[in-house]
Amino acid sequence: MKLPRRTFVHLAAGAAAVPALSRVASAQAYPSRTARIVVGFPAGGATDIMARLMSEFLTQRLGQQFIVENKPGASGNIGTEVVAKAPADGYTLLQVVTPHAINPALFTNLSFDFIRDFAPVIYLARLAYVVVVHPSVPANTLPELIAYAKANPGKINYGSAGAGTPQNITVELFKMMSGVNLVHVPYRGGAPAVVDLLAGQVQLIFAPVSEAIQHIKAGKLRALAVTPAARLDVFPDLPTVGSVLPGYEASGFAGISVPKGTPAAIIDLLNKELNAALADPRIRGRIIELGGTPVGGTPQEFATIVSEATEKWARVIKTANIKVE
Repeated sequence: MKLPRRTFVHLAAGAAAVPALSRVASAQAYPSRTARIVVGFPAGGATDIMARLMSEFLTQRLGQQFIVENKPGASGNIGTEVVAKAPADGYTLLQVVTPHAINPALFTNLSFDFIRDFAPVIYLARLAYVVVVHPSVPANTLPELIAYAKANPGKINYGSAGAGTPQNITVELFKMMSGVNLVHVPYRGGAPAVVDLLAGQVQLIFAPVSEAIQHIKAGKLRALAVTPAARLDVFPDLPTVGSVLPGYEASGFAGISVPKGTPAAIIDLLNKELNAALADPRIRGRIIELGGTPVGGTPQEFATIVSEATEKWARVIKTANIKVE
């Protein structure tokens, strides 16, 4: 039977709308089962703690369990690959941190392109590093450290969590801008680097606040400055590196992304709820304790942060000729 043209067009339009309606219905039913936030780093660190704060809040608000799943290894790339291969249905989220902007310039054989294969959800927090020295270093201020380093080129060792980690590239940027000669001592993680700083085996670290704050408060390490453009609530008396070296800024970030293709309605819902989480006084206070500044905002704003950081750290890595094993 030959259908009238008007009937055919109507049926064709209706058929085309079915997938779209299915996606909308799926988004409206979301979440209907357990979801996971994948963290590409070990449990217990600031990245993991922030993911758990968000998972608890989402569980309470959305009525389904959000669990944290740690997939450490390869500077976060193992966990990132897990999420890149997951269905784009909102049930697998990725905790995004600074290494996601660093890794594209370090690893040439990644199975994913972070900018292309992920959709941003929210910029959770700006993260900071604190310049800490062993008490034996004869410097109480950042200018004194720079002067001491220039008078003793190649005699100050700085520790990091490994080549290409934020602790490494933030110091390399500092070296470029200050003209000092410091020797890099890479470790397998931030904790052993701090242990050796406490023992005086290395003299300097640009440490995540969460890894150094207790040692600073106990007087075991001396803090000289913080790396973001603005001072931190947890260290209100510490100047910024940029106040000594104009133009220096080295903030980390934490956020949430999902596989590209995740329905916009699900991304919008997650963004709305996570913005609400960042307005919660308890959660804000905990993020500040970890050395972070709660941010929030739109997915597009987070995309801009990731893109700008990716370009910035690629330049530093190329100039400093940083390689990973």
